[in-house]
Amino acid sequence: MRVVFRSWAPHCSRSDNIARELGAPSFMVYNDRFGSRPATVVFKYLWQAMETVRVLRREKADVAFVMTPPVFAGLTLLVYSWFRPLRYVVDVHTAALLMPRWRRLQWLQRYVCRRAATTLVTNDHLAGLVQVGGGHTMIVRDVPVQYPCSERFAAKSGFTVAVICSFNYDEPIEEILKAAARLPEVTFLFSGDPKPLAPVLRDNLPANARLTGFLDAADYGSLLTHVDAVMSLTTRDHTMLRGAYEAIYLGTPVVVSDWSLLRQAFDAGAVHVDNTANGIAAGIRRVQDDAAGFRRGAISLRSRKLAQWAEVMGRIRERLDPGKAR
Repeated sequence: MRVVFRSWAPHCSRSDNIARELGAPSFMVYNDRFGSRPATVVFKYLWQAMETVRVLRREKADVAFVMTPPVFAGLTLLVYSWFRPLRYVVDVHTAALLMPRWRRLQWLQRYVCRRAATTLVTNDHLAGLVQVGGGHTMIVRDVPVQYPCSERFAAKSGFTVAVICSFNYDEPIEEILKAAARLPEVTFLFSGDPKPLAPVLRDNLPANARLTGFLDAADYGSLLTHVDAVMSLTTRDHTMLRGAYEAIYLGTPVVVSDWSLLRQAFDAGAVHVDNTANGIAAGIRRVQDDAAGFRRGAISLRSRKLAQWAEVMGRIRERLDPGKAR
């Protein structure tokens, strides 16, 4: 069984690490020359669809995993399967089902998922949305990660928090910066490309807040490994925070938003906050006051997640090839 993972994105650690766990190659099929404007995005998607077909034919794939959004990435595999033997699995991220941009195409997302071997989702709520459309689902809350580790963030002084973000609309960046201003003894390192950050916020950063820019794998691994805590927040319910589970797999405590899904996923080594400046600052102080205890909790949670992942992998393999699952 020849398996490939293909994502229409410049990078995606979830895709890369699922592929690694399956012993499969992971391909990022992405072309930003056309931008994302409605007038030109169609050319971007057509190029990515053609490149996807080229990869599938070259790799002689029997099974292909695909990340959505965009839904057209999954549609490409569906159409390809009409002409060549191919089973495909859709890894549906929260945005594919809940982001306003993709809601009007839910009929197409349901159609793609209904014909997939299975659809991977991060929680029960998303599973229900797929199942309503007739799709089979498996819950994959998180994936073990492996990163090389540079020395970029190894040397530090004082308590340091990594803020994992993309400066997206669902991230309470302004509240985090207000919390940072109230904790001058704590260093806040904001990862990710800061281009979407509002100029008024960028021009008035607290003295203890730094923008790292987008980090390569080794520097990102260094950041997650060497800080005292990793913060990943969202104002959108039913959203799994990849930065947070990556930190747990590296044994680093996390500060996450106080949603039911996240309380279940991070029941040790974690502080859950209400996305306000007061709540964020109080959460960081809790980790400061018991840094060793929270790190022990993160390491304990990592052990449980690894055991859960082994069970998930068995179910995925059985779904794809029942005769060779055991």
